[in-house]
Amino acid sequence: MRSTWTCGMLRSTGAPSPREVIKLGGSLLMLPDWPTHVAELVRERAAERPVLLVVGGGAIVDGLRTIDAAARQDARLIHHLAIELTGTTARLVADAIAVPLVMEPARASAAVLDTPRWLACEGRLARLPVGWEVTSDSIAACIAADMHADLLLVKRVPPPDSTHTERLESLVRSGWIDGGFPLAAAGLTQIAWAAPTSVPKPAVGRTAVERGDAGRR
Repeated sequence: MRSTWTCGMLRSTGAPSPREVIKLGGSLLMLPDWPTHVAELVRERAAERPVLLVVGGGAIVDGLRTIDAAARQDARLIHHLAIELTGTTARLVADAIAVPLVMEPARASAAVLDTPRWLACEGRLARLPVGWEVTSDSIAACIAADMHADLLLVKRVPPPDSTHTERLESLVRSGWIDGGFPLAAAGLTQIAWAAPTSVPKPAVGRTAVERGDAGRR
């Protein structure tokens, strides 16, 4: 069966790690039949090595962003609430694709990380900058660095400039990744990307950031 995913590399400066962290953009959860396509991707990647999914907040966190934009709230409170909401999407994805939800990296061939619970341990949350500029892009990079794993960024669209993908700063300027990602990913030797081969309209409404997921936790 032909894969419904297109993949490429952003950085390759060393041998592949025995494990891979997959950052799943929250906007993908608005595409028709997303569980089938996500399960296919996870199956393909897990056939090569164990994978751990880190799920973005998607439309749920977009709702919180809208509330905050209408009347600014305490930045630290909003920061914590946004991260907590990624636990909801993590549980949703784990159930939809029938893989375990874990608090720490597991030996399973595929699992979904409960990101808020992982961040709550060992002072990890305190090391994250507070603000909307830090999203699940940077969080997934931090998790990959902590695990000494490679990273796969899965988004609705490919990076906008495939000829200069080594230059992460250009991807920040385009909005494809968040502003904290280059620093968070500084120690990673393998960073790949994946996007649907074709991008159908979302099942409900439109995404806030059509070109990627950098506006989401």
